[in-house]
Amino acid sequence: MKLIHFALLASLALTSACSILPKAEPSDVYRLPATQAPASPSSAVTQHWSLRLNKLQASEALNRPNIAVIPQGDVISSYKASRWSDPAPVLVRNRLLDGFARDGRVTLLSTDDSNFAADLELGGSLQAFQTEYQGNQASVVVRVDALLVRGYDQKILASRRFEEHQPLNDVHVPAVVAGFGQASDRLTAKVVAWAVQQGQQFTQQPRP
Repeated sequence: MKLIHFALLASLALTSACSILPKAEPSDVYRLPATQAPASPSSAVTQHWSLRLNKLQASEALNRPNIAVIPQGDVISSYKASRWSDPAPVLVRNRLLDGFARDGRVTLLSTDDSNFAADLELGGSLQAFQTEYQGNQASVVVRVDALLVRGYDQKILASRRFEEHQPLNDVHVPAVVAGFGQASDRLTAKVVAWAVQQGQQFTQQPRP
């Protein structure tokens, strides 16, 4: 009887303790909207080199699922009760992977989730993936410092900064997410075009 009485008291104590903890606020989970960019025509010249897409390096503030916003000055915050389906570097890498697949010129594609070797690797750093306010005007900002690297010796072959701004007329989260999709589409198209051009140049050179 004493053991039963003790167990009952312990159970009541745990129930009471749990009841005073703050309830977790439910979050809306957003994916990056499906690309609106048209696929390239089938007449695109296929490249015979392989490309591995690496997750971009990012600050702690961006390397998480939070939807980042800079409301003023240097304060980095996030939208309440809303988050991405994956951390921003993963979203951008997957968007680039889709961009290359839709472009159709580079067909031998992989990511750093696998250990496949590739002729070239595309990586770099994600410098911005957030909404920024200038006075009352809000814009989505996506900024990537891209690096094209030779696969077998990790030599940097080319680098370039890409940046896109998408003004927002509506600052509710669904409209903000749509803005991220638009900015990401434009940035992806530019990165793909640049990487293919650079890849053509460097894969034609004789290997030392």
